[in-house]
Amino acid sequence: MMNCELLATCSALGYLEGDTYHKEPDCLESVKDLIRYLRHEDETRDVRQQLGAAQILQSDLLPILTQHRQDKPLFDAVIRLMVNLTQPALLCFGSLPKEPSFRHHFLQVLTYLQAYKVAFASEKAFGVLSETLYELLQLGWEERQEEDNLLIERILLLVRNILHVPADLDQEKKIDDDASVHDQLLWAIHLSGLDDLLLFLASSSAEQQWSLHVLEIVSLMFRDQNPEQLAGVGQGRLAQERSADIAELEVLRQREMAEKKTRALQRGNRHSRFGGSYIVQGLKSIGERDVIFHKGLHNLRNYSSDLGKQPQKLPKRRQAARELSIQRRSALNVRLFLRDFCSEFLENCYNRLMGSVKDHLLREKAQQHDETYYMWALAFFMAFNRAASFRPGLVSETLSVRTFHFIEQNLTNYYEMMLTDRKEAASWARRMHLALKAYQELLATVNEMDMSPDEAVRESSRIIKNNIFYVMEYRELFLALFRKFDERCQPRSFLRDLVETTHLFLKMLERFCRSRGNLVVQNKQKKRKKKKKKILDQAIVSGNVSSSPEELEAVWPALAEQLQCYTQNPELSVDSVVPFDAASEVPVEEQRAEAMVRIQDCLLAGQAPQALTLLRSAREVWPEGDVFGSQDISPQEEIELLKQILSAPLPRQQGPEERGAEEEEEEEEEEEEELQVVQVSEKEFNFLDYLKRFACSTVVRAYVLLLRSYQQNSAHTNHCIVKMLHRLAHDLKMEALLFQLSVFCLFNHLLSDPAAGAYKELVTFAKYILAKFFALAAVNQKAFVELLFWKNTAVVREMTEGYGSLDDRSSSRRAPAWSPEEEARLRELYLTHKDVEGQDVVEVILVHLNTVPRTRKQIIHHLVQLGLADSVKDFQRKGTHIVLWTEDQELELQRLFEEFRDSDDVLGHIMKNITAKRSRARIVDKLLALGLVAERRELYKKRRKKLASSSLPNGAESLKDFCQENLEEEENLPEEESEEEGEGSSETEQVQGSSVLSAENLGQSLHQEGFSTPLLWLQNCLIRVADDREEDGCSQAVPLVPLTEENEEAMENEQFQQLLRKLGVRPPASGQETFWRIPAKLSPTQLRRVAASLSQPEEEQKLQPELQTEVPGEQDSAEEHRKEYRAQALRALFLARKKKAGLASPEEEDTVVSKEQLKAAPKKRQLLDSDEEQEEDEGRNRAPELGAPGIQKKKRFQIEDDEDD
Repeated sequence: MMNCELLATCSALGYLEGDTYHKEPDCLESVKDLIRYLRHEDETRDVRQQLGAAQILQSDLLPILTQHRQDKPLFDAVIRLMVNLTQPALLCFGSLPKEPSFRHHFLQVLTYLQAYKVAFASEKAFGVLSETLYELLQLGWEERQEEDNLLIERILLLVRNILHVPADLDQEKKIDDDASVHDQLLWAIHLSGLDDLLLFLASSSAEQQWSLHVLEIVSLMFRDQNPEQLAGVGQGRLAQERSADIAELEVLRQREMAEKKTRALQRGNRHSRFGGSYIVQGLKSIGERDVIFHKGLHNLRNYSSDLGKQPQKLPKRRQAARELSIQRRSALNVRLFLRDFCSEFLENCYNRLMGSVKDHLLREKAQQHDETYYMWALAFFMAFNRAASFRPGLVSETLSVRTFHFIEQNLTNYYEMMLTDRKEAASWARRMHLALKAYQELLATVNEMDMSPDEAVRESSRIIKNNIFYVMEYRELFLALFRKFDERCQPRSFLRDLVETTHLFLKMLERFCRSRGNLVVQNKQKKRKKKKKKILDQAIVSGNVSSSPEELEAVWPALAEQLQCYTQNPELSVDSVVPFDAASEVPVEEQRAEAMVRIQDCLLAGQAPQALTLLRSAREVWPEGDVFGSQDISPQEEIELLKQILSAPLPRQQGPEERGAEEEEEEEEEEEEELQVVQVSEKEFNFLDYLKRFACSTVVRAYVLLLRSYQQNSAHTNHCIVKMLHRLAHDLKMEALLFQLSVFCLFNHLLSDPAAGAYKELVTFAKYILAKFFALAAVNQKAFVELLFWKNTAVVREMTEGYGSLDDRSSSRRAPAWSPEEEARLRELYLTHKDVEGQDVVEVILVHLNTVPRTRKQIIHHLVQLGLADSVKDFQRKGTHIVLWTEDQELELQRLFEEFRDSDDVLGHIMKNITAKRSRARIVDKLLALGLVAERRELYKKRRKKLASSSLPNGAESLKDFCQENLEEEENLPEEESEEEGEGSSETEQVQGSSVLSAENLGQSLHQEGFSTPLLWLQNCLIRVADDREEDGCSQAVPLVPLTEENEEAMENEQFQQLLRKLGVRPPASGQETFWRIPAKLSPTQLRRVAASLSQPEEEQKLQPELQTEVPGEQDSAEEHRKEYRAQALRALFLARKKKAGLASPEEEDTVVSKEQLKAAPKKRQLLDSDEEQEEDEGRNRAPELGAPGIQKKKRFQIEDDEDD
């Protein structure tokens, strides 16, 4: 029943009399009321269902649309209402409902949508829409109002909604070459001229905002079409198509003849109720007796133990995914119209539209999952272009490495989402199928370019293949898709496309490797992150910090004498020492334990005054509980408290400074692994090694699953399956991978097929595998049992080489067994040397155990097995426990410091030559305590200059002084920043061997890491600020505002920030500023010198090629000339960059060109790999006379193409 208000509103619209529709006076208000009702409908979409049942769109809205187009407000309102009524059912309900009641409402709405689609299949309705759209597009952008843009969008959405309605297969039941409802709709669009308007919208640069709408409509128009078949329409049947049809008819004829022959061998049609019963000997029934067969002997071949049983119902969650996309052949006139539309679209619209859509996707201007339309269009139109008349220029927008990367990224994302979002796994699988089809078509187009007669096209194909085969992700993609193939989510068509794409990729890769001889590819290795363990165990920490109680008792008398003197000293200041870290994240109340540890460290280092001062300061900060003594504590009680602190096993966190030198090196390695989880390297590619990755049961099972439907597969699909299985069985000698019972059952069905002659390749391969199995079974009787299981490569090797062969190989790698004599010798050595102090017992055993070479790990484990040691931890190497410095050791340290203080690595030489080996941190602390150095920075490795100071020009020397001033200013930064920088520089010293890099070295390293563009931007900013300060005569801090993503990433890079600090650029003030600023104190001269330091060494070498060869006698006279020439060359380089950025004036250009007269050598034309290289090449050709840096050419290889599979 229809709602009374809704019925009254519909009645107020008007009435149809014959072919004329008479609208009521309140027609416009009634339409608006219907829009309002739809806005407030419930979850069952009751208003939508009632309007659909009343056929409001067919009887009222369409006549109003076609006959009252002049009434613009009414026309706009009707378009709004029709867009709402025709929106897809999935959008109305959010997703496909699972509850039966909501599923019923969903199907009801879908039925009404299909009725709307039938009503729209007329030229009259689309003619009105086409005329209105044409009139709106005639308006210029200055004349077009916001209402006009809204109407254009609503018309496009209405056409999209009508085309989106799925076909009702039960009602239509159309065969190929017959006009379906969708074909009638397409023909109406063609007759109304709407297709020409779509082509205009796709090709016009002024209408880019509708590009996604147009692409969506075009994709729905070609939803059921096959691009290869569409390209051949009107050209007659090709010989290949005729031969394929003849082969299919031959297969059907052979099967029909085999069925006739089988029926002829059976008995007559007259039924015999006394046919008899038979006992099948050797075939046991449920009991111990033989099977009794109650049918005729001619039916014995079809006997199965499952006869008469109820088939087990497969759960819904385990059922195979159904095919959703159905391809059919439309009527001939529709196909001709669609073929011409495709040709015009490729000629005039494809490159511009796909570029605009890609820009919308990258800038996130599109809606969610709109990239699927992009991938569909890429696959469809590139396939049409390849099948019609292959012209790579028509699809050049999507024929690049960037497109490969975009498709691979989306394919990987869909693959990961399918594994994680299990509820929507089917939707992610459909999107993944679209991405795979696009990837397949890209490979097919590149393969077609190899066969082009044009040398430039073949060279572009080689460049693309070189990039694709080099990157590891493109090679590993197919393995990941095979290993995670799930037939419950992914249909059989996805597996077919995956098999065909893998076949094409392997064929191209094999041909590429064969033509080049050797191929270097990228290799990535993931390293595990090693977590640093923070040990808080008291027993372990006390062992690392304190010595034995006897040593502490020996140390205490000297400390007690010092404390006796200082406790009576009233000048001992407490205000100078702060017992807590104010910058720490740990609250002050929780830092008492750390203060106690600091007091103990001072006592162990022999610093009694500092320990006493810390104790009194801590007492004032934490007076509660009298942990550090009461306020009226006596001096004797204070000394006794310090003695207790010295001997107490305090809990502390083990840091890098408390580890030995050996542990310090291991920690540095762990930090490197943490920072560099994925290690990228290069290696020589081996095709067979890559093919071995496919030799696993998951890949083979996927191929066998597709092979089961060999009768429905195309000849090409069957060839791809057999070729891959032949690669595994013949090329890799792993036939046993296919020794499986289900595979043999499939081979049996294939060999007994009456039409087996049509599958010669399959039959030959099946016979080859069976022959290999029976040859192996003659040697290995267990091969029949192995048929029950899928096998991996290890089991295959054992089957063919003999069981236990893997154990023999692994035993050769195992440690040799311990003989009784060796165990006795080990026991004797351990008991002899275990109590000797100052030596490592395991090292002594390694020296004296001369029987069989053993490792340290083997000896430790065997000592634990013999019960001589409790745990492996008893033999862990620890840092030295010597804490106290004797007087002789202090004198030796002072002597070594004086001897090596002028060397590049003072600390390294001291650690090598000192007698009592200590950790790096202990030596640094002692040097600070003795006053030999003022701060830790003095012990860092000194950077060696690449050029002598005499060879530097005045500008470089002043630049060096300026950078040194910036380094001194860095030291005045807040304490937290300086500590972080000190730790970072010490790590750099230990790993790389240099303490602080200069600005030039940092610039060079950033150039090598790909920061050339941000460095050029920074250099231009510095030069621009210098020019502004010269013109204005005043200076103020100028912020560095990055406007591109590349510059933003550079400003967040730590090494780039370190370069900014060295150049004098000030970081943003916390909480007040956002950007780095060029300080006002820098003069224009200093700014230009800083900018000069950012130049690449290649540019400087190009600017002074003649200065490298000089006569020794003329060096003094040429020194000044070199400095002047270099300054002029750098000035010319800066002017060239300013000209590129549009900052240079004509007068400056004329002046510099007249002064320097720099000439650049002609450069050869370069083939480009991608769009970035093309842009750089254009920039280089714009100013070749100014010495702009060239792009390094990649090495090209001549490739000979093969046509074999």
